[in-house]
Amino acid sequence: MARLDGIDAARPLSAIETARRMTDTKTLPSRMRVQAPATLLIVLAVLQFQAALAADASRTPLPADAFMGAIADLCGLAFAGRITANDPAAPGDPFAGKALVMHVRECGPAQVRIPFHVGEDRSRTWVLTRTDTGLRLKHDHRHADGSADVLTMYGGDTADPGSAARQQFPADAESRALFRREGLQASIDNTWAMEIQPGVRFVYELARPGRLFRVEFDLSQAVPAPPAPWGSAAEPAIPVERGEHTERSRQLLQEIEERIASGQGSSPEPASAD
Repeated sequence: MARLDGIDAARPLSAIETARRMTDTKTLPSRMRVQAPATLLIVLAVLQFQAALAADASRTPLPADAFMGAIADLCGLAFAGRITANDPAAPGDPFAGKALVMHVRECGPAQVRIPFHVGEDRSRTWVLTRTDTGLRLKHDHRHADGSADVLTMYGGDTADPGSAARQQFPADAESRALFRREGLQASIDNTWAMEIQPGVRFVYELARPGRLFRVEFDLSQAVPAPPAPWGSAAEPAIPVERGEHTERSRQLLQEIEERIASGQGSSPEPASAD
């Protein structure tokens, strides 16, 4: 195999090794030695480009962070929803025929609280928290006087990275113990999921063998914010660190303010059950 003064032309060299050899005139043919400074500049430029790419890749958000960020961009906004799956539907279903509204009400650096209003029932709040390994979803259930329901703070942690669009939360050990204690054996196998498609939809899902429940919220049209959930202060505690709304969020907020100012800020129509 051909060689050039100690350089094996058949063996590919790393960029660093190439730079070292290009600056060592002893390894270069005599006709190339006068070109060493220019060659070094080219190699260094390549190395700098590679380092910039690596640094940019390191800034790519993890799926959990991208998911949380997409929800936090909606902070302060509320959206109407409709049931898209409810199999099997139970007699006296508390969701049937009720206005369903989610309100991205409180947004901290590592936690977002989203009350889920079902008609006049303001007992439910989804609590989404960033953990060291992913995300955690808990369900904070309250009575009208603000006291905790016996079934509260159940949920689970993500078991895989998920994606920027969907995260799943299998029931954790604490929740399974709660369900056993309260005689809810079927709920032991619960897996909750959330999906977000910015500007289009947000989905809340509950699935287990023999059961699927999904509510889809329209993110293209904000609605007036509902009253505070039971057990919460009248004004949401939204830290300043939440950052600015996205342009779309600002537009939606402006639309709400204009509708309220014109007297059109009425509550959404009750959602229909599919």
